[in-house]
Amino acid sequence: MVGYNNLIRPYYQPRLFIEEVDGKVVLIIKVAAGERRPYKVPERITSKQKDFNYYIRYNSSSIVPKDEYERELINLANRTPFDDRGSDIITLKDISTALLRDFLVEVGSDLSDQDLSGDNLKNVLDQMDLLEVTPEGFKVKNVAAMMFCDHPERFFKMTQVEIVIFPKGRLKDPDNMIEIAPIRGCVPKMIRDTLNYLKTNIIQKTIHKPEDTERSVVVYNYPYQALEEAVVNSLYHRDYLEREPVEITVEPDKISILNFGGPNHTISSEAIREARMLRSRRYKNRRLGEFLKELNLTEGRATGIPTIQQKLQENGSPRATIETDEERTFFLIDIPCNQHCLGVLVIRDDKKDDKKDDKKELTDIQRVLVSVISENDKITISEMARKTELSESTISREIKRLRVDHKILDREGGRKNGHWVITK
Repeated sequence: MVGYNNLIRPYYQPRLFIEEVDGKVVLIIKVAAGERRPYKVPERITSKQKDFNYYIRYNSSSIVPKDEYERELINLANRTPFDDRGSDIITLKDISTALLRDFLVEVGSDLSDQDLSGDNLKNVLDQMDLLEVTPEGFKVKNVAAMMFCDHPERFFKMTQVEIVIFPKGRLKDPDNMIEIAPIRGCVPKMIRDTLNYLKTNIIQKTIHKPEDTERSVVVYNYPYQALEEAVVNSLYHRDYLEREPVEITVEPDKISILNFGGPNHTISSEAIREARMLRSRRYKNRRLGEFLKELNLTEGRATGIPTIQQKLQENGSPRATIETDEERTFFLIDIPCNQHCLGVLVIRDDKKDDKKDDKKELTDIQRVLVSVISENDKITISEMARKTELSESTISREIKRLRVDHKILDREGGRKNGHWVITK
């Protein structure tokens, strides 16, 4: 078999497994789609002078493709999804055995009992089809780093989620914003951390009583399941070659989720405009979707948008809308706030309406920073960021306002040996 593999142009090696099924030993030969397809093989294996040809299956025969068949075959080349390709820079050392074992345990895999040290890690990754065999040895596939690397942003730049909150709206008061520290990590961790933040800080419940009934109705400003589908889709379908983060913008009337790498051209403009089922025949990250499906984070059946619309309808919220450009370079979904919850999410930054007192009222963020500084007057901005989960730029901006506008904070000494002083 090794000799036959050497006759394939370019080199290709199927993967072999020996398993026991119903008391019998079975040899499994797995032939996955190669990244460097199409492949040629000799017309006559035993001939010394070998003529290499492409072959396709036509009904029950293997034939040499001609004309349109050959063009179609060539067009299939280089269409291996990015996540299923081997990487030249990812190594076995970059794979977290802790993340890998947690995944195997969570999905109930028999591989969870395997030792993941040394060469055993390579064997497990090989059985999970996370290695690409090459003439020089093997390459670790991109999806392995997406799923089981603590810092995939080293290989896929700007792989992170950025959350920005505009308490009064981006157009009405663009300078009043709160930037949350970027959420990083493997894809499942980014999904869970993002959803945890939204669930804890954004999603709120409201009870209202309709005029035509005595029963009270409980609604949410944003149904959790709708946000879950939107967040998962943004990280599942994003283009990991783009150096752009997933951006989540929270405003009083909506949440906008933007990822780069828009819907492909097999999806009609009408389906996008109507924000209904986006049924696609091609997926950017099919392998990543398979792993997320095993974690019950996605269905992988083009049901994301219908689920979002259904959960919004059940919550009494308006329909979500989708936007992209003609080149399909981005995907933007706006999830509207329930009308009974408008104004419930309040991050105060209002001036105190009192003619006798012209002083500005502190925002919630400023109050938190003052409290943190009162506990430790030598705390640094980076330490504040870790403690409050806010970005350093947001903290620096609010510190400046506390010093200049409110005049209740000052700094004594240098950057290393100095400390904060609360003046009022």
